[in-house]
Amino acid sequence: MRPTPLRVGLAVTAASAVTFALATPILAAPSQDALVAEVYGGGGNSGATLTRDFVELGNAGATPLAVDGWSVQYLPASASASSQWQVTPLTGSIPAGGRFLVAEAKGAGGTVELPTPDVTGTIAMGGSGGTIALVTATTPLTCKTAADCAADTRVRDLVGYGSSTVVRETSPTANPGNTTSAARPALTDTDDNAADFAVGAPTPVNSRGQGPGTPDPDPEPEPGDKRIRDIQGTTRVSPLLGQKVSGVPGVVTATRAIGDRGFWIQDTAPDTDPRTSEGVFVYTAGLAPTVEPGDAVLVSGTVAEYRPGGDAASNSNQTLTEITGATVTVTSRGNALPTPEELTPPPGYLPTANGGSIEALPLDPATYGQDYYESREGMYVQVDDARVVGPTNSFGETWITTLPDQNPTARGGTIYLGYDQPNSGRIKVKPGAATPQASNVGDVWRGATVGNVEYTNFGGYTLAAKTVGEHVSGGTTPEVTDAQRAYELSVATYNVENLAATNDQAKFDRLAAAVVDNLRNPDVVVLEEIQDDNGATDDGTVAADATFTRFTDAIVAAGGPRYQWRQIDPVNKADGGEPGGNIRVAFLFNAARVSFVDRAGGDATTPVSVVRQHGRAALSVSPGRIAPADPAWTSSRKPLAGEFTFRGRKVFVVANHFNSKGGDQAMHGRYQEPVRGSEVQRAQQAALLRGFVDQVKAVDKGANVVLAGDINDYQFSPAVRTLTGNGDVVALIDTLPAAERYSYVFEGNSQTLDHILISANITRYRYDVVHINAEFADQASDHDPQVVKLRPSSGNAHVDQLLFLLEDIAAHLPRP
Repeated sequence: MRPTPLRVGLAVTAASAVTFALATPILAAPSQDALVAEVYGGGGNSGATLTRDFVELGNAGATPLAVDGWSVQYLPASASASSQWQVTPLTGSIPAGGRFLVAEAKGAGGTVELPTPDVTGTIAMGGSGGTIALVTATTPLTCKTAADCAADTRVRDLVGYGSSTVVRETSPTANPGNTTSAARPALTDTDDNAADFAVGAPTPVNSRGQGPGTPDPDPEPEPGDKRIRDIQGTTRVSPLLGQKVSGVPGVVTATRAIGDRGFWIQDTAPDTDPRTSEGVFVYTAGLAPTVEPGDAVLVSGTVAEYRPGGDAASNSNQTLTEITGATVTVTSRGNALPTPEELTPPPGYLPTANGGSIEALPLDPATYGQDYYESREGMYVQVDDARVVGPTNSFGETWITTLPDQNPTARGGTIYLGYDQPNSGRIKVKPGAATPQASNVGDVWRGATVGNVEYTNFGGYTLAAKTVGEHVSGGTTPEVTDAQRAYELSVATYNVENLAATNDQAKFDRLAAAVVDNLRNPDVVVLEEIQDDNGATDDGTVAADATFTRFTDAIVAAGGPRYQWRQIDPVNKADGGEPGGNIRVAFLFNAARVSFVDRAGGDATTPVSVVRQHGRAALSVSPGRIAPADPAWTSSRKPLAGEFTFRGRKVFVVANHFNSKGGDQAMHGRYQEPVRGSEVQRAQQAALLRGFVDQVKAVDKGANVVLAGDINDYQFSPAVRTLTGNGDVVALIDTLPAAERYSYVFEGNSQTLDHILISANITRYRYDVVHINAEFADQASDHDPQVVKLRPSSGNAHVDQLLFLLEDIAAHLPRP
C-alpha cells in the first residue's frame, strides 16, 4: 500500500491552545480581488438540507480571475503541530464580481444537491469550525499560526470559522452548524474574520450565478482534447506521463474508499485499437472518493505511473497508469455502466527484452497475456465461473484462472512446468466493493466475477472485485498417504514454517496430526524451519530442545510414536530466516523401526567427511554438517547428514533447506527475461551437496543416499539438475505425471520447491507428495510434505534380488 496522510485528531493540549490564542496576529494585506465568500462544513450531517460541504469563492475585482494552479486548503479547528492541510486543486476562473463554487465531501444526510460545482474536491470539513485558505499553489501549506500563514505569500485569503478555531485572521467567525454557514455579507476584507462574516442559512452559488435547485440553461461542460486511450497509450507507460490533462470524460465504474483510495472511469465510446485501454484509475490519495458508479464525469489532473514497491531500479514491478491531483466535474448521474468485458488472454505470457525493460515495447495483446491485461488496465471486466488456482491468503486475496484448460492439475490448480510456461490465465483477485469468500484450489465462483484491472504489488495484474460469483466448493480435501510396509523405510520431508516453542499449541497439534494421520508415521522425518526455543526473540538463544519436545509430545498425543531427534544448533544469526529465529534442519526418527548411528564431534562449524569403515562408506561425525564454512552457505541453512540403519542396511540421509528466492526479479515484472539472482547461490549449494554424494559413492558405489528437504527451486532448475547429475541420483518429483509435480502454490502456480532425491541404486520405492496445506486457505504450513517408502539396497544386486523376493513372499504369508 502507498503511504496516505495521517488522520488528524481534533484535540490539542491546553498549552498549545493557549499559545495559539495569545499569539498577536500579523496580518497580510487584504485581498482586493479573490476572496473566500462562504464556508459550510455541515453538508450531509444530521438536520442538514444540503448534501455536501462547500467553499464559495468571490471576485471583488473588475475582471475575471483565473485560478488554474491555485487551491482551496483546509485545516481542522483545533490545529496542532501534527495537523496537515488538505488540498483541493482549482481550475477555471472566477467571474468579475461573481462567485466560484468548490464542492467538498458528501455526507449521508441532506436532500438538496449543490448547484453544479465549478470544482469538486473530497475534503470532509468540520461543521462547527475549521480554517479555509485560498492559496495560489497546490502544495499543502505548513503554517499553523495566523502569523506564519500571513507570512506565506501564496495565501490570498484565510478564514477561521467557529469560535474554537486557532488559525484565523484576528478573531474567528461565530459558530456555524449543520444548518448554517459563515458568509461575507459583502465582498470586503478587513482581515478580521469575525467582522467580515455572518452566520446564516447556506447560499451556495456557482460561477454561472446558479443556486441550489436553479435549472442550468447553459450547455454541459465540454470535454477536453484528451481521452483515456490517449493517457493509456500503446505501451506500458503513458505517453502523457507528468502532463496535466483537463476534462477527460468517462463513466465511473467503481470506487475504493480504503487503502489506495480513488475510482475508476471508462470511456463509453472506445476506439478500435486493441492496445489502448479505455479505463483508468483516478487516485484521490488519503481521501475517499465522492463520486458514485454511474456518474458521468470530466476529470482534470496529472498523469502518473505508480510503481508498487517504490521507483528504485531494483524494483522490477511494472506500473499502474493513473490520474492524480484530480478535480472532478459530474455532468450527470445514474448512467448505465459499460458492459464488463470477459477476460480471455492468449496463452503467451510476456515479450522479451533480453533482460532489459519491456516498458517501451508496443503492446501485443493478441500474443502475450500480460500485454492483454495491460491493454485492459483500469477497465471494467468479468470472469465467468472463475476457478480458484491459488487459495485465499490473509489479505483476502485469491488467485483464479481465466483459462481453465491451461495446464490443469488433477485437483483444480494450474501447474508450472517451465520458465517458459508461466500460465497467462492467472490473475489475482483482491477485495474491493465485494470480498470473496475464503476459497481453496479447485473451488469455483459460479456466475460472473466483476471488477477492474489494476497492477499491484505481490502478484502484478489484479482484479479489484466489485461483485463475486457464488462460491461453490470443488471438494478438494487433504490427502492421506498409505502406510509403509514392514520392509519399507519411509522418509518424509516437511517444511513446518518457523516452528518455535513459543507457537500456540494448535500449530503443534495440526503439524503432529499431519505426521500421524496424513503421512502415517514415517520412519524418518526431515524437518525444515525449526526455530530456537524463543522463536523470533533475538537474545542469542540457539538451542531448540523445547521446540522439539513440544513437537514430539504432540505427535505422541496424536497417537504417533515417540520420535527421537537429531540436529545441530547453528551459530547465532548465521543461517538466515527470521531474525533471531535461528532456523535449522533436523531429523525425527522412530527408534522402534530405524536406528541412528551417533558419532560424536558434529557441531555448527565442523564439516562432516566420508570415511571408509569395514570396506563401506561411513560418516566421520553423525549428525554432521556439509561444508558449513563454505561461502555457498552464507546466511543459509547448512545441510545435515545423518547415518541410519534399517534392517541391517545403511542409509545416508541429508536434510536440506537451500537459500530462498528473495531478491529475484518478478515473473510478471518489467525486466524480461527476469534475473533469478538467487539461483547463483543455490547452484553453488547444489554443487557442494552433489560433491558429498560423490564422496559417498567413491567409497561405496552401492551406498543408499537420500537427499530431502526444501531445495527452494523447481524440478527443471539448474540446482536440481546439478543434483541429479549423470542420472545416478533420481529426483522423485520427475517420476510423477507432469500435472502432479507440485508441493507449493505461489501466485496461482502449483509448483515444486520441496524434493526427495535418491541414489539410482535404490530401485524399489513408492513416492507421494501429500497435499494437505498449499492448496488450502487454512494452512498449518505453506508447504506440502512428501514421503518415499523405499527398500534400501544391500550394495549387491544379486543379494538384493533374493532379499526382495523373500520380503515379498513374507509379506503375502498369512499372519500366525
